[in-house]
Parts: sequence; C-alpha cells; structure tokens
Amino acid sequence: MSKIFTSIGLMSGTSLDGIDVALIKTDGENFVERGPSATYPYDQEQQAILRQALVDSTGITERKQRPSNLDEVEALSTKLHVEAVQRFLDENELTYSNIEVIGFHGQTVLHRPDKRLTVQLGDGQSLSNATKIPVVYDMRSDDVAAGGQGAPLVPVYHRALASVTPVAFVNIGGVGNVTHVSADGYLSAFDTGPGNALINDWMKKNTSSNFDDSGKIAGRGNISVPHLKAALASDYFTKRPPKSLDRNSFIDLDFNGLNLEDGAATLTAFTAHSIARSANWFHEPPNLWIICGGGRHNLTLMQMLREILPNVQSAEKHGLNGDSLEAEAWAYLAVRSLRGLPITFPGTTGVKHEMTGGVLVKPV
Repeated sequence: MSKIFTSIGLMSGTSLDGIDVALIKTDGENFVERGPSATYPYDQEQQAILRQALVDSTGITERKQRPSNLDEVEALSTKLHVEAVQRFLDENELTYSNIEVIGFHGQTVLHRPDKRLTVQLGDGQSLSNATKIPVVYDMRSDDVAAGGQGAPLVPVYHRALASVTPVAFVNIGGVGNVTHVSADGYLSAFDTGPGNALINDWMKKNTSSNFDDSGKIAGRGNISVPHLKAALASDYFTKRPPKSLDRNSFIDLDFNGLNLEDGAATLTAFTAHSIARSANWFHEPPNLWIICGGGRHNLTLMQMLREILPNVQSAEKHGLNGDSLEAEAWAYLAVRSLRGLPITFPGTTGVKHEMTGGVLVKPV
C-alpha cells in the first residue's frame, strides 16, 4: 500500500471572498480521508487590494513579473495564508509537525493560456519557511507551458470522490467549471463560463454589498432575454473543450440598462445557462449533477439549474463539503505532485499527454 500523507490545501479563489483551508489524509490515488476545514474571510480592505491586483496584472507578459505594487500584494497574500494555517492548526489542536505537505494555490491574477501565461500570487518558499512544512505550489504553470489550459486541476480529485458514474461535478466560484467522470473513469473538464464574479461585481457596483445573499435580489428580478441571448452568443460557448477562462473574460458585457434586480436575475441566468450548455460536450449524459462552491448558496441560481438540468444536488447531499472541496483538492494534488503522479490530462486541460506539476520547496 502506498504511503498515506497528511496534507493541507489552501485555496483563494477568484471570488476574492477569503482563504479556504482543508486537511485530508491521502495516498494521492484512491484513498481519501477528509478532515476538518475552515474559511477565513478577507476584510473589505484586503478584498480591495486583491481587486486592484487584478487590474495591475493586466500588463504582465511573463509570470514572474510584478508590476506596480504586486510584489507587496504577493507578500501580503502569503502572510494571510501563513496566518490562516496557524489559525486552522490552533482551532483543530494540531501542530506544524502533524502536517507533511501543504498544497498552496495562491491568488490567480491573470490567466491567459493562449499566451502560455498564468500568474498566481503567492511565495511558496516564504510560506514553507514560516510554517516549517514542505509546500507544493505553482501547479498550473507546467501545463500551460506545455500548451495546456492550466485549468481545471480539480477533476482528478473529483474522480477519487465519485460514488456514482457518469457524474458531473460543478464548481461555482468566480468562474464556473465542470468535471465529467464517465462510467469508465475517463475525465473531461473545462470552465463553463461565469460563476459568481459577474454577479458579485454587479452587486458591488450598484449596492453596498459584495454579493447577492442567497440570490434574493435576483429572485425579485426578471430575466432580460435579449441581454441573456447576447451574453450566450459569445464564441466561448461554441469552442470545443478543453478551454478555460480568466475571471474577467466577460467583463465587457453591457448590462447597464437594467435595474438592480433585473441585472442580478439576468447575470444569474447567464451562469445557469452556461453551466447547462456544458452538457453539449459530454459523450454520455450524467446521472447526477453535484454543485460545489459558493454558488450553491445562491438559492435562485440553484432553482434555475434545477429547471434546466436533471437531478441537480448540492455537494452536502453526498456527504461532501461544497465550500472546502477545492482546498481539499489542492491538498490531494500536492501529494500527487510529491509522488510524481499526473495532475493534468488531455481531457481536462488539453495538454498532449498526462503531466505532473508543481514546485516543491522545503523550509530553510
């Protein structure tokens, strides 16, 4: 039997809501024992700094470039992750010595696989030095350099969790993505379209809130069919997978003529319909759609999905934690990286052959 590692995963997604931390025990293959998890929200000032980082990163042409004050933002982000690990260990009465590896996603500020470029802010060496734990980070760049999309990376973890097949796992973060696990275990995955990011941006622009709590605002609105059709006319939805998106890929859509409620309803419908369209690319229909990520808390979005897709259920209906799944995946991927096992596949990122990835650093 392969060695079982105790691993922590750290995820800060494009929704910019906070840092997810999760612990699992795994061999990086079929054995997964899920442990505690937590989310440590960013405060408004931290969110504002990260939002500005998305703007400041647009001119990056090489992944190690840090224009403007992005080096300071990277240092801040790393510090917040160190604090999250310490708080998580304290709350669960664990010590650094209990953890054998950390999978560190970092904060994506730019993702342009067509230019073989992806940038995640986060200093893995500093995190390792502060925690005295080996860290695997920068897990997307090898795949992108080899011509892959660099995303999504979670599918191999979804396969380890799948209790029925064929099944579709949908993660609704800032961007939506889907994993399809076929009956024979074949993986296909890609970004479906917008997730929460456009809805969050709409709320921030038009209200004092950063998100539509439970989808209540959208639930009071009417969907603008012309705006929805225009959004779904994007070439992205007719592009064959594998494919991936930057958080701001649809930022130029013009919904300014709509009131608050109708804009929220239309953007929520855009997310739901783009997820539904992903089924066009599966070679066998899933028996079950499992919804993960923050978007599953949006009751209006979930209702829309149930109206256009069969057997839509939240992760919790299957004993999973939809908030921690991506952090768990990063813990799992770190172990796979340590063992030299593939983390990206032709059917998930479009890379020509299965690839491992990630940079391993040890404390100094």
